[in-house]
Formats: sequence, C-alpha cells, structure tokens
Amino acid sequence: MSYEAILFGKKEHVATITLNRPEKLNVRNPKMGEELLEVFGVVDEDDDVRVVVITGGGRAFCAGADIKERFLLRIENRKKGIEEDVTRDFAEVCCLALAKIRKPVIASINGAAVGLGCTLALACDIRIASEKATFGLPFGRMGLPPEFGSTYFLPRLIGMGQACELIFTGRIITAQEAKEIGLVNQVVPHEKLGETTDAMAKGMLKMAPLSLQLSKRALYQGLSAPHLASQLQHESFAMNYLSRTEDHEEAVRAFLEKREPVFKGK
Repeated sequence: MSYEAILFGKKEHVATITLNRPEKLNVRNPKMGEELLEVFGVVDEDDDVRVVVITGGGRAFCAGADIKERFLLRIENRKKGIEEDVTRDFAEVCCLALAKIRKPVIASINGAAVGLGCTLALACDIRIASEKATFGLPFGRMGLPPEFGSTYFLPRLIGMGQACELIFTGRIITAQEAKEIGLVNQVVPHEKLGETTDAMAKGMLKMAPLSLQLSKRALYQGLSAPHLASQLQHESFAMNYLSRTEDHEEAVRAFLEKREPVFKGK
C-alpha cells in the first residue's frame, strides 16, 4: 500500500500516519484528503492495529488547506457553473471516518497546527505537542466558518468562552497556552516528542484491545447521554460483554500468576 501525500507505517500494533507535504507545511490538497479518508478506514478495519498516531513530516503538523488547490479552484469552478457534491464534503466525511476509528488516536503535534491542522488534532483522542507547536483557527480571515467538527470538539475541550475567543479572533497560540486552556494533554521538548508519543502508545498496548475500544465508545457516547441511567446501562452492557472475553480471563490469570498478560483482542 503506497501513498503520495501521506506516509503510513505499522510497528508492534501501532500505526503511524504522517502528513507528507513538508515543503508546503503539510497543507491539505485533494490528494491528501483522499488518502486520509482511505487510511482511516484501513486502520479501523485492521485488527492488528491497536493504537493510531497522526503526525506531520518536516517542521509543521499541518498549516491548513492548500489555498490554490482547494479554495481558488473551487471559486473558479463555480464561476464555470461546476458545483461540488456537498454530500461528499471532505471535512464531513473525513472527520466522521476519523471519529469512527475504534482504537485510540494520538495526535503527535510537531509544529504549526493551523486551520485544518488544528481541527484535525481536535478530532483525535489525545494531543501531545512539541514546545515548538502553535495552534490557530483563522477561518474568519478567509471568510469561512470552522470545520472538521471543531465547533463540536473545541467547546467540549476548552469551554465555550475560550472557543469563541480563538475562533472569533483567529489568533495563534503557543503550545504552552494550548496546554493551559486544555486544548492539548501534554507539551514536551521538541526532541522528546517522538519518544513521549511512543511511550504513551506502548502504555496503551498493555491494555486489552477490546477494553480500549469499548471504553472509547462509552466516553464519547457519554458526552451526549440524555441522563445517567442510560449511560450506566451502556457501561453495564460493556462490562458484561468484556467479562466473557478471552482477554479478561487472560488478565485475571496473569494477575494471579504474577506475570504480564498476553492479549489477543478476543
């Protein structure tokens, strides 16, 4: 499996997706969009993948969308009477594909995460940022609204007031400020980003895969649960289902035998 605008690798149950247009600060063009949509489906379906990492090649995570290939082309096509199929809008279908991934997804943010770069990071489960990373949502400067689920994720992460400020001003913030407002989980020295991301991913590999998947589902379902009772019912179902798995039995026996469990995702 080969890609042009991204790199894809898998090692010891960890899949790494690298945005690979470093000369353009990894701005998203149509090709990158197509490949991201495809690879998100690939990692979700691959049972050998237990954790997913998304990062950027070069000195940026992603500096947004390609102005010429994305926006100017769309403007010129509309003047010619050519309209896009809005039911296949990239931001909608790709965000849903990312959200559908059952495994934990870590954004390892190595540099500028602006526009789409920021919204892509928001849609991941955990964000680890290099001290050199910056964040911004300057959609208003382009006469556009925020996209890729950012109006859903951002207020839930940092509160409505902070979300309004970032979107209404479009200002760029540092990694440290992003940490202070809750936009990222950790800020680490730039040279330690890969090591820190790898350590977190390996820590997740010590957990039973099905437990991680159902825990992720429960957490996101809980955001919109109508009341406590419905969420307790979901947790009870998950508990009863997982208690019947081979991995649960393996965990219990490994604990009693004072050894590390060997999980198979069954």
